[in-house]
Amino acid sequence: MNTQRAGVVALVGRPNVGKSTLFNVLTRSRNAIVYNRPGLTRDRQYGQVQTDSNADITLIDTGGLHDILPISTLVDEQIQLAIEEADLIVFVTDATDGVTSLDQQICLELRKSGTNILLGINKIDKVSHRLDIEQTEFYSLGLESVQLSAQTGEGVSSLKQEMESRLPMNHTVKSTSTGLPVAVIGRPNVGKSSLINALADSHRCVVDGTPGTTRDAVRVVLQQKAATFELIDTAGIRRKGRTNDVVEKFSIVKALDALKYSEVSLLVVDAHEGIVEQDLHLLQYAINAGSAIVLVVNKWDLLDGSEKESCTAEIQRRLRFAPWVSVRFVSALRKTGVTSLFGIVQDLHKRGEFDFTTSYLTEVLEDCVRSHAPPTVGRHAIRLRYAHKIGSHPPQILIHGNQAEKLPASYARYLENEFRTRLDLAGWPIRLNFRTTTNPFGERKNKLTPRQQKHRSRLIKHRKSAG
Repeated sequence: MNTQRAGVVALVGRPNVGKSTLFNVLTRSRNAIVYNRPGLTRDRQYGQVQTDSNADITLIDTGGLHDILPISTLVDEQIQLAIEEADLIVFVTDATDGVTSLDQQICLELRKSGTNILLGINKIDKVSHRLDIEQTEFYSLGLESVQLSAQTGEGVSSLKQEMESRLPMNHTVKSTSTGLPVAVIGRPNVGKSSLINALADSHRCVVDGTPGTTRDAVRVVLQQKAATFELIDTAGIRRKGRTNDVVEKFSIVKALDALKYSEVSLLVVDAHEGIVEQDLHLLQYAINAGSAIVLVVNKWDLLDGSEKESCTAEIQRRLRFAPWVSVRFVSALRKTGVTSLFGIVQDLHKRGEFDFTTSYLTEVLEDCVRSHAPPTVGRHAIRLRYAHKIGSHPPQILIHGNQAEKLPASYARYLENEFRTRLDLAGWPIRLNFRTTTNPFGERKNKLTPRQQKHRSRLIKHRKSAG
């Protein structure tokens, strides 16, 4: 049990003042997308401030307040939730622009919240000298301030100190665990953010009918009974040929990074459209990343009986190459079938631990070989001798034998399917590795002793005389 400064700090300000850049600097991460374009941040992004002291500071990055985007009302709602949650607000402004009318309006609104406010004057590196606050319009805001440059790091340590000093002392034990990582992936506008909101039972992510609303990979930590989950809402991933915008490319990179980080992936598809080619590409991305996969068919409530039968049959047909993928039918809007996903994710995670002994894996391998022997390559049969575990999440098996590297891909798939069935690993891609075991004495010649040579000569003579 430690006594430490602890609390929640929200970065708030108008668009394009450098909030996301500051968020990345304070959390020493690249979780927030940074680009010279207003309106990139829409959802609340959470992170942990990296300090030299023992402070436990949760930082919230928010979108630009009162933007001119069509979804600005939804973004403002997210910002208001962050303000209500925060113990301290860092009101971020731009030194090069001075105090704008929008800054003055935001300042008045923040004062009404009753939350402690610290003024952060960013982009100080863009002006010729440090500002004399009393001689500038920033003084009119009536707030204590810190001058900084998120781009160069100037003044960031001072900002951290000011933030810490304004947070309450707390008796807490700092936890390093954020929960079981689960990536929510899919094409644009299939309902990923709606699913996150339904799982969180709150308006956690911005939901709008316009494709491409989500930009950042937004992390949402949820407590469900005794388990903790870290859900990652990702941007919709379209086909490469249709991705021209540089920001969308950044978003897709973050979505694919979330796949590599997560142990379980929820691939969301639209029940009306079923599985299309891009969904199969995303499924392959998840398999390559080694993530367990649940296919979540959203908007199921909008289909009638015959449409549901047709959709189910089409999914089974399209998943013939990966029949082990778990499929669940839900409605994020009505929250039907949603809570069961927590149990499925936990079950998949437990299976992925892959706690099996070498003797048992070898026994399974021997049963597979007896049922269907490996093919012969050249004049010699491939012999598989034993198997053992080399990794978990995803399950990884190393199989030893002679000429193992020549094993056909079809036989490797046979072994993969048999291991998955016998070991109850449905939902997981299995990685099989093969290694040829060489005879350490294969290159050595067995020299006969003089007595053995004499005996050999007598046998040869005897056979010749007998012939």
